[in-house]
Amino acid sequence: MKISIGHRLFASVLLALLAVAAAAVLLLRHNVLASFGDYAAAIELDRLDDLAATLARRYRVHGNWAFLPDDGRADWIARELARLQRVRAAAAQQDQSASASATPAEPPAPPAPPSPPSPPSPPDGRVPGPPAPPDAPDPAPLPLARRVALLDAHGAWLAGRRPDPADATVRRALVVDGRTAGYLAVARAARPGDALAYAFLRQLSASLWQIVALAVLLSAVAAVLLAHHFRRPIRQLEAGSRALAAGDFDLRLDARRSDELGDLARHFNALAARLAGAEEARRQWVADTSHELRTPLAVLRAQLEALQDGVRSATPDTLDAMLRQVLALNKLIDELYALARADVGALDCKPVPLDVWTLACDAARGFEARFAGAGLALELGPPPPDAAVRADPDRMRQVLDNLFENSLRYTAPGGRVRLHADVVGPRVRLHLDDSAPGVPDAALARLGERFYRVDASRSRAHGGAGLGLALCRRLLEAQGGTLAFAHAPSGGLRATLALPLAGIQKESA
Repeated sequence: MKISIGHRLFASVLLALLAVAAAAVLLLRHNVLASFGDYAAAIELDRLDDLAATLARRYRVHGNWAFLPDDGRADWIARELARLQRVRAAAAQQDQSASASATPAEPPAPPAPPSPPSPPSPPDGRVPGPPAPPDAPDPAPLPLARRVALLDAHGAWLAGRRPDPADATVRRALVVDGRTAGYLAVARAARPGDALAYAFLRQLSASLWQIVALAVLLSAVAAVLLAHHFRRPIRQLEAGSRALAAGDFDLRLDARRSDELGDLARHFNALAARLAGAEEARRQWVADTSHELRTPLAVLRAQLEALQDGVRSATPDTLDAMLRQVLALNKLIDELYALARADVGALDCKPVPLDVWTLACDAARGFEARFAGAGLALELGPPPPDAAVRADPDRMRQVLDNLFENSLRYTAPGGRVRLHADVVGPRVRLHLDDSAPGVPDAALARLGERFYRVDASRSRAHGGAGLGLALCRRLLEAQGGTLAFAHAPSGGLRATLALPLAGIQKESA
C-alpha cells in the first residue's frame, strides 16, 4: 500500500508530540507525588518562625538547652506552639480593640477589666507569654505540632516528636550568634496525600484529552507545511528520473535550494550532463567506427568486383593491395577490441620488473632504418638515474611502437626525433620529441581521444584511424601510468610517458 509523504509526516509529528505530552504528564505526576510532601513540609517550617525565634532567644539567654523541662518533653513542642497561638490571638484582639477605639464614628468602648498580675518567672528562666483569657480553654494542638521535633547541633533529640528512621524530615537550622545551636525538624507525611496534590493531578488528567486534540491539530498543520515544502522538489526529481529513463538527457532541475534536496538536484543535473556526454560520445563512437570500417571494406569490395567483372586480373600487386586493406581492417578491429576491454577493466596486463629506458631504446633502434628512409634523424638522450618499473613488456612495446609510428608518419622530412628521460619524484618520465609540423593549441587537449585526428598537417591522408594514441593512453593507465602531450622545443609534438618507479610500487603494495 502506498502511503504519501504527507501522511507519513503527519503520523511522525503526531507520534512525536504525543510522546512528548505523555512523557511530560508522567514526569510531572512523578515529581508531584515525590516532591509535594517535601514542599508542604518546607511551607510548614515557614509557619514555625515564631517558635524558632523564641527558641533562639531563650538559648541566647541560657547559653544552652537547659531551659527545657526534664519531663514531658515529647509534648513540650505542642504546648509551646499552643501558647504562641494564644499570644498571637490576644495580640490580634488588642489590635482590633485599639483600632475600634480610634474610630470617631463609634462610641468609646468601656474600659477593660484590669488584667491579673503576671505570674512570676518560673525557676528555669523561661519567659512566659501573655496570659490567656481566664475562661478560654486551651485549643487543641495543631496537627503540625505532632510532627515537629527539636534537635541539638549534632542532631540528637531534645523535644517534640522522637525521630523515626522511617520518617522523611525537613530541617531548619536555629542560628544563635552566628553558629548553629540546633534544628527544628518537621516530618512529612508518609504519602503525599494532600488534597491539593491529587486535585492538581486530577485536573491534569482531565486536560490530557485537550493536549491530545491540540497535538493532532499541530501535527496536521506541521505535516501540511512540511509536505508542501518537500513535495515539490521530490516531484521534480521523480519527473526528472522518468525523463532520464526515457532518454531525455537535456532536462535540468531547479538547484537553487540550499539544503540536501538542492544538493540532490545539483547531483541530478551533473548526472544528466554526464549521461548526455556519454550518449553523444556513444553516437560519435558508432559513427566513427562505422566510417573507419567502411573505408577498407569499400576498397576490398571494389577490388573484388573488379576481379569478378574482369576489369582487373589477380596479379600480385592486386593481391598485395587487398592484403593491405585486410591488415588495416584487422588492426582497426584489434584496437577497437583492446579499447573495449580497457573500458570494462578487462585489459590483459602482466606487469613484471622492467627497465623501461632500455626497452624504449630497443624500440627506437627498431625504427632507426625507417626514420632514416623518411629523412629523419634519431637521437637518444642519456639514461635516467633510475628506470626500474613494473610493467607489461608487450604492452609497453605496443605503446612505444604507436608513438614512434606517429612521429614517423607526421614529422616532415629533414626533421629529427629525440628520446630522452628524467626522474621527477616517484616517477620516471620518457619524453619523445619530434620536429615540425606542430599541433595547434586547441588540438593538444583532444589528442588521445578516439577517432580524433588533427585536420591540418596531421590529416587522415597519412593513414590511421585515430585510435593509436587513445589506445596508448588506456594501456598506460591500466599499468598505473599516464600519457600527456605538449609542444616540443623542436617545434613538433612532445609525448610524455610517466610510470611509477618499482621501489614506490613495492612500498605502496
